[in-house]
Amino acid sequence: MTQTADTIRNHSPFTLREMILCAMMTALMVICAWISIPTQVPFTLQTFAVFCAVFLLGGRSSFFSILTYIMLGAVGIPVFSGMKGGVGVLFGVTGGYILGFLFIALIYWGVQKLFGDHIVTNIAAVLIGLLVCYAFGTAWFIHVYTDAISIHKVLKLCVIPFIVPDLAKLALAYILTSRVKKQLNGK
Repeated sequence: MTQTADTIRNHSPFTLREMILCAMMTALMVICAWISIPTQVPFTLQTFAVFCAVFLLGGRSSFFSILTYIMLGAVGIPVFSGMKGGVGVLFGVTGGYILGFLFIALIYWGVQKLFGDHIVTNIAAVLIGLLVCYAFGTAWFIHVYTDAISIHKVLKLCVIPFIVPDLAKLALAYILTSRVKKQLNGK
């Protein structure tokens, strides 16, 4: 017994449109990671791309888009900041922040399920996800860092300089994806 294309299509967890948009957002993450100002924790546009993925795709699809980005980097494709790749980057001091991107999507997904798709809940979900990403990345940084380092120093190095730029990226991502959604939905 053979399955027709319709039968296969009906059993796919994602539509073709969702898969294409996931791939596009993964590509955007790669490009945005390459745009960086090198510091110990590089300033990049990665969070902008993550925010765009979350707002455009929703929690479920953005989670898989971010996971795809991380897996591409894990297998050695140079998708991370500084055109780096490999598990060494993920197990390095900044790897927790990259893995933390998944929390942004997961929290957004959960908040959307519980409270629906509203501007206030969407932005609050991404802000909470970003805080969890910061917390996870900071804990990871402290754990991996070879010398004793205080949480105050890590926050000063890895979080505080990124708060205002990340808030600006979040606002820009929300505005842009709102317009893109209107175009994609033909409105």
